[in-house]
Amino acid sequence: MSRKDGVGLIHIYCGDGKGKTTAAIGQAVRCAGGGGRVLFFQFLKGNDSGERAALKVIPGIELIDGPNDIKFVWNMTENEKNEASKYYKKKFEELCAASAGFDMLVFDEIIPALKYGFVGSDDLLRFFSDKPKGLELVLTGRDPEAGFVDAADYVTRMEKVKHPFDKGIKMRKYIEI
Repeated sequence: MSRKDGVGLIHIYCGDGKGKTTAAIGQAVRCAGGGGRVLFFQFLKGNDSGERAALKVIPGIELIDGPNDIKFVWNMTENEKNEASKYYKKKFEELCAASAGFDMLVFDEIIPALKYGFVGSDDLLRFFSDKPKGLELVLTGRDPEAGFVDAADYVTRMEKVKHPFDKGIKMRKYIEI
């Protein structure tokens, strides 16, 4: 485990393809399965996503709730965006402070939270260098800024070749939600 050897690396799962959150969950399960402790938070997602029920019952994974009702950013009013920004900036600071007791911190969908200004890019880059020794940091989202890609140790880009949404098929229970 990373705490034993002192090496805590930064992982990014990005791109327009399906599987970013799934990959992050896989890393969390592997860490917890090996006896590590994982702190897991999802930006811009509600507390009712399908993966949450499974993560809640895995020993070693602490799943932090987000807001109960979250809209897609493009459906938010300016006031809702301002409230979301305050909420996520505070939550980010709390999670960074709490991460010292964990082997892995997963920030699912933090990359779009950065894009919309809900978390400061400078704050995340600062955490890259200030994070506890040995902490593995896992980030997900579509289009990370070059500075994050440069600073990361692992970058995996999921590429969409085909997706049912392109044919008008909506999100399906058990698959996308």
